[in-house]
Amino acid sequence: MVAPTVAPQIHLAEEGGVLVLREGPSPIPAKEPQSRILIIGGGVTGLTNAWAFLDAGYAVTVVSDQWASLENRITSQIAGALWEWPPAVCGRHTDIISLNLSKGWCMTSYNVLEKLQKILPVEAHGIRMRTANFFFDRPIEENEEEYNKMREIEAAKIHGFEHDPTLVKKHEISRTAAVVDAYKHTSPVIDTDVYMLWLRSVVGAKGGKFVTRHVSGDLLEHEDELLQEYEANVLINCTGLGAYDLAQDKSVHPLRGALIRIVNDGSRFPVVKEALIVAYDQDKRDDDGGIVFIVPRNDRVLILGGIAQANEGALDLTLDSPEMRRMRDRCNKFVPGLENAELDPDSIVQGLRPLRGGNVRLERELRRKSDRSLSKVVHSYGHGGSGFTLSFGCAGDVLKLVREVEAGTPPVAMSIAE
Repeated sequence: MVAPTVAPQIHLAEEGGVLVLREGPSPIPAKEPQSRILIIGGGVTGLTNAWAFLDAGYAVTVVSDQWASLENRITSQIAGALWEWPPAVCGRHTDIISLNLSKGWCMTSYNVLEKLQKILPVEAHGIRMRTANFFFDRPIEENEEEYNKMREIEAAKIHGFEHDPTLVKKHEISRTAAVVDAYKHTSPVIDTDVYMLWLRSVVGAKGGKFVTRHVSGDLLEHEDELLQEYEANVLINCTGLGAYDLAQDKSVHPLRGALIRIVNDGSRFPVVKEALIVAYDQDKRDDDGGIVFIVPRNDRVLILGGIAQANEGALDLTLDSPEMRRMRDRCNKFVPGLENAELDPDSIVQGLRPLRGGNVRLERELRRKSDRSLSKVVHSYGHGGSGFTLSFGCAGDVLKLVREVEAGTPPVAMSIAE
């Protein structure tokens, strides 16, 4: 784990309505009387919120039944963790409100992650800026959704953007992959084991408290006792799949994913230094959507994906599972020599993306308590496969919602700002 002395060197600040990263300790003093935030959920969403609130002068307690470790990885550690312009390649982000808001959230995260990579050594946080290449089996102009996404990326001025069909040849993509068009841009790629341990150390060094505990039941019914027990003023729900129970949101469901980890040292195949991606295609559902996800996790490990299986909650995949064999075959066909790869000791990791019918839910609890008073619960869940991509952007908006709670303003449902 990174030494906690890292924390005072950086802080999150609000500028122009979004979070930005600045060097040095936070200039905002602790609130008097100190206002405490209770966050339930110890993944990337919960800990990013904790960091933001600590730098905004709040006291923070994070409650979770498990934390990132190298022995038992949590969902956030299993994520592909390649920054993507939404919708992500797993192809399940379709809600118009969530999708439009995500385009702002992702840019906030991009800017924070990029600056972290510049001002702190990669050994601390595990963030690398890499070229990500996206490939298509027909000219992209013939796919309206992907073409519009590419134009949005270009308009957002994402670093390194270039539409270039010759990327297929430059990367020596096998003809059996049958791709003919491509574009690229620079993306943050996160070594999740390093980052999640570092993120928790930052929260701890800034004064955050951690409580290992499982919370169950409708938060609306239990918020008063939880807030009293932890001497908190507002409760933030960052529990991912746990929101099925805690928010009584029956649209929450798992989207199973898995990655194969192989050694990327050049001994069995040429070192892969850039991400190579083919997005989910609903016309290829018999082949798991045809997803290809080949991403250098760090300087030694290459991860291969991907799988996106809705409502599959069992973590029982093996290298011999039919979908894993198909996934590996797609990747092998993409990069010649990949079939010769040596498996990493942790050869397969699998987890459940926390998906939701309306995709991301970032809003206050809309239901009233039994006495008809306003709830003090704020929700941030349903990020699916985009937890890292949206983390800092969502945390900035959660700050705004907490201030509404403090002001006694009635809650309103998520919407697109006019």
